[in-house]
Amino acid sequence: MSVDPDHKTFLDDYMGRLHRVITTDDELFAQIAATRAIWLRTRDRGGRVIFIGNGGSAGIASHLAIDLSKNASVPAICFSDASMVTCLANDYGFEEWLAHAMRLNARTGDCLVAISSSGRSKNILNAVAKARAMQLDVITMSGMSPDNPLRELGDVNYWVDSRSYNIVETAHQFWMMAAIDLIIGRAEYPAS
Repeated sequence: MSVDPDHKTFLDDYMGRLHRVITTDDELFAQIAATRAIWLRTRDRGGRVIFIGNGGSAGIASHLAIDLSKNASVPAICFSDASMVTCLANDYGFEEWLAHAMRLNARTGDCLVAISSSGRSKNILNAVAKARAMQLDVITMSGMSPDNPLRELGDVNYWVDSRSYNIVETAHQFWMMAAIDLIIGRAEYPAS
C-alpha cells in the first residue's frame, strides 16, 4: 500500500505535533501523580470526581468518568445528560447551566475536572468558580493560548501548547487515562 507524498508530509507533521505536546517530563509526571492523589483523596472522603466539558471535551469527560469509576473504582460522574443540559440552559442560560448543575449535584468532598480546549468557555469558568466557592478540589485542562483564564484556576492545571483542537483533546484524554492507569497500577488489563 502506498501513501500519497502530500498525505505523508501532512501526517508526519501532524504526528510530530502530537508527539511534541505529550513528550514526558518531570513536571507532567508530577501533575499526573497529583491528579491521582486528589482522586484517591476524593474517593477516601466519600466524594465523586465530576467531569465537565463542551462538545468533544464533553465526550472525553464522559469517557473518563466511566473509566475512572469502572476500572479504577473511583466514583465519577459527567454532566452531559441532554435533559440536564437543556433544562438548566433554558432556565439559567448556557453560560450558567454548569454552575447550576454544580449547585444542584456537587457536595463537600467532590472534585471537579474542567476541560476546555480554549480555556475560555464561560460555562466552564462559571462552574469552576462555583466549585471554588464550594471549596472543592479542581483540576483544569486547557490548550491554545498560554494566557487562557482556565489555566490558573485549578489545584492542578494541564495546558497543551497547541492551537489544534484534535491535538489538545487527544493530549487531555491521554494524560487523564495515564492518571487512571496509575491508580490501577498497570497499563494493560481486561475490559471486564
